[in-house]
This record gives sequence, structure tokens and C-alpha cells, in this order.
Amino acid sequence: MVSQTAAPPSPVDTAPPAHLPVYEPGELAALAARHGLAVSGARPSLGAYVRQLWGRRHFITAFATAKLTAQYSQAKLGQIWQIMTPLLNATVYYFIFGVLMNTKHGVPDYVPFLVTGVFIWTFTASSITAGTRAISGNTGLVRALHFPRASLPIALAIQQLQQLLFSLGALFVILLAFGQYPRPSWLLAVPALTLQALFNTGISMVMARLAAKTPDIAQLTPFLLRTWMYASGVMWSLDTLLTTDRVPQIVLFALECNPAAVYIDLMRFALIDSFTDSQLPPHVWAIATGWALVCGIGGFVYFWKAEERYGRG
Repeated sequence: MVSQTAAPPSPVDTAPPAHLPVYEPGELAALAARHGLAVSGARPSLGAYVRQLWGRRHFITAFATAKLTAQYSQAKLGQIWQIMTPLLNATVYYFIFGVLMNTKHGVPDYVPFLVTGVFIWTFTASSITAGTRAISGNTGLVRALHFPRASLPIALAIQQLQQLLFSLGALFVILLAFGQYPRPSWLLAVPALTLQALFNTGISMVMARLAAKTPDIAQLTPFLLRTWMYASGVMWSLDTLLTTDRVPQIVLFALECNPAAVYIDLMRFALIDSFTDSQLPPHVWAIATGWALVCGIGGFVYFWKAEERYGRG
């Protein structure tokens, strides 16, 4: 019996049928537009994008709450770590900087001063760190479902705000223990935190886009944040540093306009009696509002411009 092997198909057999039209790329786009077809995952207009986000506001808040609940689900102390982490950091900073380096010298109410700085700084640092993982850490979700990608960094920024609000209870207890009692200026904490939250969200979206394209950004971020923390007066008074003649004028201006330091100082002014307006930089509320608007709106637009590229290999 002789076996028969099928002959390979000729080029004529593999060519598309003659009756099917062949279109150029430009003609395909026109054909799709004529029949109401759009590119999958295409970037919508800015106004439509905002409306899509508003329509998914319940998903954003639910996602933020779920992430916060699951964050310490494997730890035996659970959500207590939301308070313990900044408190332990403040304790370490107190002994290293306050005691060993004597940065508490000349700073009245140093413990409330330090703890307030640590809590407010942690809010910004955690929001930026979470932003670097917003897209790269949720690649499966981004590739599987169609939704405005800004939902992710916004949700993670809301998660950090929820965590801060939960931790403020411990901060208020510490303030009361060291003689800082409620007064009308405490109400200034609300607009200060609102502006800081808007600033954090904008920076988080910038970092989300950068880390989605260059994952190594997430490895570099802790070093940048540590340097930024030292320049933000978390453990010492920048006001004392700014009164010396050893610092160049351009450095003084940069330190005065440092957004992290501005938001920390506003919270200290609101909550600590001995921290007066003379220790605030000139036009501090204008600076805080400017940073919030520029970074909040600018970060959102910057993230939106790369909407169609997220999650693609």
C-alpha cells in the first residue's frame, strides 16, 4: 500500500479570496467611522473621561475600602497597625533626632510637633508609594476590564486618606496627653488636609503613569521619598534653619515652597498652640492651594493622556 502525502498549499491557495476587497489603513479607519465603530480602549475626551469617573464613584470608594480592609488582614493585630506604624516611626525619630541629635532644642512641644509631622508626612509618602503600584500592581484588572484607569490611583489615594483619618484618633490622644486641647484653630485642619489630599492624588497619578511605563521607578521611589522627608522638617524645625545665614537664598526659597513642608506646617499651626503664624512661610495658604491645584489637575491630565496605553505589553 503506497502512502500519499498531501502537497503543500501553493501561494495561490493561501491568498485571500479575490472577491474580498483590500483596504489601506486610512480607508479602514474611514470604514469603521462610517459604521460607528471605535478603537477598543481609545482615550475619550477629557470631559467624557471625568463623567466616566463620576459614574464609577461607588466602585472607586468600594475598591479603596476593600484595599484598606485587606491591607492588614494577615496580621494578628489587624487594623491596629494603621496607628502603630506611624507611632513606631515617631518613637524611633524621637530618640535618634530629638535625643541623640538634639533637634528638639528650641522647639517647644516637641513630641506633638514630631508626631504631627510624622503622621502628615506618612500620608503623602504612602499615597505616592501606592501610586507607583496603581497600574503595574493591577495589570490583570486593567487588561480584563474596560474602565477609566484613573479609578485605580484615585482609589488608592482615597485609601491613604481613610487610613490617615483612622489614625488621627491616636494623634488627637497624643495632643491631649501633652496639653494641646481643642480650640477653634483645629478647624483649619479640614482645609489643610483637603488641599493635601488633592496634591497627593495628583502626584499619585503622575507616579502611576511613570511606573506603568518604567517599573524601575518603584525601586527608586523610597530613596527619593527619604531625601524629601529630610528636607520637609518632619524631625526638626525648618524655621530655625531658615533663620541662619549658612543656607543660600535659592535653597531657602525651595524649602519655603516645599509642598510637604507646607502641609505639615499648616497642620502644626492648626493643632499646636506654640506653633504660631510667625513660623509659617509668607502666603502659606496661597502656596498650599497652588500646589494642590497644579498637581491635582495637572497630574490628572497627565495620566489621562496615556489612557489607551495602560495594560498593553
